[in-house]
Amino acid sequence: MSERPIEIKKLADIAADRDLPSDLRTKAIEQLGNIGTHEALLALLELAANQELATEERDVALQEAREIIKSGH
Repeated sequence: MSERPIEIKKLADIAADRDLPSDLRTKAIEQLGNIGTHEALLALLELAANQELATEERDVALQEAREIIKSGH
């Protein structure tokens, strides 16, 4: 169970790393959405609030967060 938060942190770090290509950051955001836990939701909301990210990436983070909320996790 301790591996999940480490995975979430790594994906969130990838998603926020502006030195990486946009498609890789977007895939990391989508993977956080696939995890679907409360911790992943919090990470997605943090990414959506990060004004240093591109608007498109922030939108993807919000969409993924909405899907987690809709699913009831």
